[in-house]
Amino acid sequence: MFDFCTDPDAIEGMTWLACYLTTGKHMAFYTSFGTVLLLLAITAPIALLFGFFGAVAARSQIAPLRWLGKGYTAMVRGVPDIAFFLFVPIAMDQGFEWLRHKTKCPDWEFPVRQGSDFVVCDIAKLPQSSSAQWVHEAYGFTLAVLAFAVVFGAFAANVLYGAMNAVPRGQVETAEAYGMSRQQTFWRIVVPQMWVYALPGLSNLWQILIKATPLLFLLGVEDIVYWARELGGSKTSTYAYPHPDWRLYYFTALLVFYLTLTSLSERFFSGMTTRLSRGQATMGGDAQRKAEA
Repeated sequence: MFDFCTDPDAIEGMTWLACYLTTGKHMAFYTSFGTVLLLLAITAPIALLFGFFGAVAARSQIAPLRWLGKGYTAMVRGVPDIAFFLFVPIAMDQGFEWLRHKTKCPDWEFPVRQGSDFVVCDIAKLPQSSSAQWVHEAYGFTLAVLAFAVVFGAFAANVLYGAMNAVPRGQVETAEAYGMSRQQTFWRIVVPQMWVYALPGLSNLWQILIKATPLLFLLGVEDIVYWARELGGSKTSTYAYPHPDWRLYYFTALLVFYLTLTSLSERFFSGMTTRLSRGQATMGGDAQRKAEA
């Protein structure tokens, strides 16, 4: 059966557009939207976990642990995000390869650092050159997730630290008066109530995380920004569906995507705030009690 899409001279109008929008590169472009959503779905809980432990460490009575928690938040928050996004994946990649190098090549006689080059034995490299393409892509994506989690975990730690301190002192003292230990008070009183105070900061942090996902492009991941630039540029090859510079249209599609995502996020967090404020001694809780009276 004759395929119109294989003959650029035989297609025109809507048929040309349909063929153009179903090319392999466009399929990769559509898939990259899922890559962004997957990054958000994985990074958010990991960053929140980093933030929680960072906040707990910053409140610790053990001085070295407290210094570690406060140092983590201060160091990451004090360095430009883009510097961390470029540094952390490289540092982690070389760290993983160095550990594998020490384990798999103990008889290696040459220095790992050779000027500006980082050289390890072939079997220590990650990923292996013989690995499938999806392995290379998954490895790069994993490094990107860790980089995002480290950076946004520090901001989450600062938000949670403030939320823990915002829990009314009277409730903590009441728990202590009932004979609860410090650990019981923390897990039964502070942690359940801190979320209503943390939610505004966490919602802002989530929106910032969404806006930071285009930095995947800088980490070598073929995300929506990469494909929008690639597909939107003018084409010259006869068999590559030549067209003028259409980057405006592609980036407009990205604009709609991000605005939709942030709008849905705002509705979600608004509902969560209303739910968590119920019965709490906060402005939101007082407003709900007055409305129900």
